[in-house]
Amino acid sequence: MTETDFSIRTFRGGYDDNFTYLVSCMQTGTQFIIDAAIPLHKIKPYIHTKIHAVLITHTHGDHTAHLDEILNEFPDAKYIGYENLVNQNSKFEFSPVNDKDRILLGKLNIDVIYTPGHFPDSVCYLMENIIFTGDTLFVGRTGRTISAKSSTNDLYHSVYDKILSLPSNTLIYPGHDYGEKPNISLADNIKISPLLQAKSEKDFIDRMAYYEANRKQKKRRN
Repeated sequence: MTETDFSIRTFRGGYDDNFTYLVSCMQTGTQFIIDAAIPLHKIKPYIHTKIHAVLITHTHGDHTAHLDEILNEFPDAKYIGYENLVNQNSKFEFSPVNDKDRILLGKLNIDVIYTPGHFPDSVCYLMENIIFTGDTLFVGRTGRTISAKSSTNDLYHSVYDKILSLPSNTLIYPGHDYGEKPNISLADNIKISPLLQAKSEKDFIDRMAYYEANRKQKKRRN
């Protein structure tokens, strides 16, 4: 498959500059959504016939805010996320996935990467050279680990052992618009982010602590 075999339309809005992605398989017309942060009426003009699946990167409420709205409209769509959900945010039937599972939608293969840290049920979805990272990795930094269910140690292993081991030209499609641009390659992201330049797990934990202590107070919550 090549980039000409699929298209990605990005929608920005929601609770805190969230991204929702509408992915289309150009060969079959199959369409699916990644993260349900945006009202359906904003996405609907770009839906050809129906949505085949909704993939959730984690169950924080801003990423599932419009999940049932979408599934009410497209009840045959699969609701996909990590098998051990933390928050049951939908009344619809759930299709669980685990680390290293492969999802086939149309002719597109989407590989599941389990990436706890920001939240225990966080996953990333890898499609060709594109990775949808949710709140695990943003443009310019990692996700935060400030909630009771977060783990900085887990985040280190998710980012450094799993994501940063991917090819350097892999493009990041994050869950929020927190950077200077919406997407970036892994190689370029490492260059601009001190949180991606740690020499060890302890170094990463220290860098995260420094980031939180010196973080500018903004509306951004993740």
